[in-house]
Amino acid sequence: MDEFRKPKIQDCFLLISGNGPTLHPMKRTLIVLTVLFAITTFAFAAAKPKIVSFGRWMTVQWSAGEAEPAALVIKVRALMVNGDVREFTTGESHAVTDRVFVVQRAFRLNDSLPADETPSWAWQPGGWLLEDRPSAHITKLTLPEYDPYYSRVSWYRDFAAYCGVSDTGDKLYAMVAQIGRRKPILKKALGAAKNASQPDSECTAPEWQKKPVRVSFAPIGADKVTFTSHGHTLEIAAETGETGGGVSSSEFLVSGF
Repeated sequence: MDEFRKPKIQDCFLLISGNGPTLHPMKRTLIVLTVLFAITTFAFAAAKPKIVSFGRWMTVQWSAGEAEPAALVIKVRALMVNGDVREFTTGESHAVTDRVFVVQRAFRLNDSLPADETPSWAWQPGGWLLEDRPSAHITKLTLPEYDPYYSRVSWYRDFAAYCGVSDTGDKLYAMVAQIGRRKPILKKALGAAKNASQPDSECTAPEWQKKPVRVSFAPIGADKVTFTSHGHTLEIAAETGETGGGVSSSEFLVSGF
């Protein structure tokens, strides 16, 4: 009966190499079929393409805070890989390259108290995701001083421009971050943050221009400030703001902008 014992993995390798012991024909056939099935399954799984797609838009309520008289309405949709939901997103995606795109994440937060018998889920906008289409790999981006409540991101190439808020919530910054860099390539104080109850109430979305590359920030209730790229530097334009008051020129060393 020993010749009909359960095959071991060592037997498979010895049989393939031709150095194994003489086996019962039935056992030899079983081992060969097992090895062929394993190889075929692995090859099929490795060759299966990963298809990244978005689901249908859904309108959901965003409870922005206690100061809001009613919940706001935002649109979210699923980010899927081969039909399986990986994340939920809000807003349009931005193609960084022909294989990589970024999109803002949305998620449901458990808003229930410990004494509540059933969980209460509240939708919230979150940070930004980087998706590689061929591998379907998702990376969470870290944008310095980014606040999902107040910051509206405007993308150009692999640069993200937005108004950032300090950790203490009292300062507002003009920010330009680049994918793959931990530190921002631009961080310029714009004044005090207002901390208003409305989302996106610190700045409008920054505006990009080309030839030369420049980006403009418009804090609510303050003058517009424009930063222009000159080689590897960003500088405040000679005239800023709609009132013509201007701001003294200064430069910020950056790399690859």
